[in-house]
Amino acid sequence: MLTSANVYRKIVLSYTYVGIWIVLSFTVIIFNKYILDRKMYNWPFPISLTMIHMAFCSSLAFLLVRVLKVVEPVVGMTREFYMSSVVPIGALYSLSLWLSNSAYIYLSVSFIQMLKALMPVAVYSTGVLLKKEVFKSQTMANMVGISLGVGIAAYGEAKFNGWGVMLQLGAVAFEAIRLVLIQILLTSKGISLNPITSLYYVAPCCFAFLSIPWILIEYPSLRYTSSFQFDYLVFGTNAACAFALNLAVFLLVGKTSALTMNVAGVVKDWLLIAFSWSVILDRVTSINLVGYGIAFIGVCFYNHAKLQVLKAKEAQKKVQADEEAGLLKDQKLDRLEEDRKNDSKP
Repeated sequence: MLTSANVYRKIVLSYTYVGIWIVLSFTVIIFNKYILDRKMYNWPFPISLTMIHMAFCSSLAFLLVRVLKVVEPVVGMTREFYMSSVVPIGALYSLSLWLSNSAYIYLSVSFIQMLKALMPVAVYSTGVLLKKEVFKSQTMANMVGISLGVGIAAYGEAKFNGWGVMLQLGAVAFEAIRLVLIQILLTSKGISLNPITSLYYVAPCCFAFLSIPWILIEYPSLRYTSSFQFDYLVFGTNAACAFALNLAVFLLVGKTSALTMNVAGVVKDWLLIAFSWSVILDRVTSINLVGYGIAFIGVCFYNHAKLQVLKAKEAQKKVQADEEAGLLKDQKLDRLEEDRKNDSKP
């Protein structure tokens, strides 16, 4: 009875973590769209908004790591390692965030979610180019299917904007390179960053990188917009939601798995498309849905294939562990038998 209660409790907690992550991720996306869209809050300054997020997250991450010591800093993070490994990742992250937030000015939320379905394609292709993934014709065929679906969705987009599409595709490309570089520069060297330590190390250099285009592009416009007054409630709440989302990722991945987050992401994407159509009143065409449906099937197949690979690796590890345990047991029995024979000798 106690075991059943524990299982039930774990299931409830897992669904709770998934629900919290979906709600926060949903909220941050819609909130960013609201702030940046010219027809809503009308504050089309994506670099400034991203810098507000980075400044807020850097401060709270410092508080959690250095003051409250909720999370320990990474062992072995020297200045040389930080400059050679973390800074390049921070530069790519700043570009990805800048471009993805900029896309909200030109594209609907629903269409942006459809374009984001290309992320597995970009990550796999980048991994093959940088020799972190093995080229497989079956996987590449799946990637072509996803791309075809996104292409159909783009063809059916009612308010297609070429510049917005380029911005979102650029964000996907930079994010894919960042994810692969994390494997090359950090994971392969035994460095593991959770969402809190990631913000602690990466957010400050993101802020520094973003300050360069901000001074050149957005600062002059903000300087001469005398009517603008910083809305602490709107921007403070927005930044708090962005930070809470990182905490939710920490909980979700830590208590369940990264694959669970991928599946939850698919649910979130469909919810965003429905919300964009029903509440924001963005037009979603039947061709949009057919194209995204094809891409959606491809993404699900890709996640299923990854799950099978993970299961195979775990099974292989278990077999190796059992073999090692059996070998140790046999060696122990041999020693006992040898000791018994030695003791029996006159």
